Amino acid sequence: MSELRVRQGGNGGPVVLLLHGLGATAEVWDGLAAQLPGEWVAPDLPGHGGSAPLPAYTFAAVADSVADLVDPEGTLIVGHSFGGVVGLHLAARPGVRAVIGLGIKVAWTDEELARAAALAAREPARFDTRAEAVERHLRLSGLTGLAGPDSAMATAGVVEEDGRFRPALDPRAFGVGDPAVADLLAAAPVPVLLARGEHDAMVGADQLRALTPDAVDLPGLGHNAHVEDPRAVAALVEGYR
Repeated sequence: MSELRVRQGGNGGPVVLLLHGLGATAEVWDGLAAQLPGEWVAPDLPGHGGSAPLPAYTFAAVADSVADLVDPEGTLIVGHSFGGVVGLHLAARPGVRAVIGLGIKVAWTDEELARAAALAAREPARFDTRAEAVERHLRLSGLTGLAGPDSAMATAGVVEEDGRFRPALDPRAFGVGDPAVADLLAAAPVPVLLARGEHDAMVGADQLRALTPDAVDLPGLGHNAHVEDPRAVAALVEGYR
């Protein structure tokens, strides 16, 4: 396991492993963690927050880096967007009981993949002030308007280097490519629930239901449903405990 920053709390199984989306940090799960009755574990994924970067990024490589956090005695994985795909790569690990994928973008055009690859080739943006870096971090993680600039969700995603500031996200993580979700679902040996916020512009209800007919729409919510309404996502988790 690469050097990871890991947050955890609670007692009693099965453990809930919480995997954040691209650009975010483990702090996005604070609201949900407070709703969980048992043990939870939330890493910063490699190249995010306080976790070390990887030499190269694939979904499989990111999954391998956090695989030791799966409790073989019983683990429920909840992953958001990028983290949801990572969770699907962990579905066959001993101890995994189910995977909940929230807000996973399942359909990618060639243009979108090319744009992501171009982002992966850029140098990290650096700023003279922490406030500017926080603003960029919130935009990269889709948290603008959902987290204040002084909140833990905002400040955990910024690092200082040589007197300047930048988002902690390693831009190379944008280059993971097409997640091939349909293939991952076909290979998953455990139950998988896909869910989205009703207003999530990243993935449509019809796209999810084409992959699994029991996909869930969470009323009134957007892409970061777990931040907007942790109780709604906690209800999904409770169905698998």
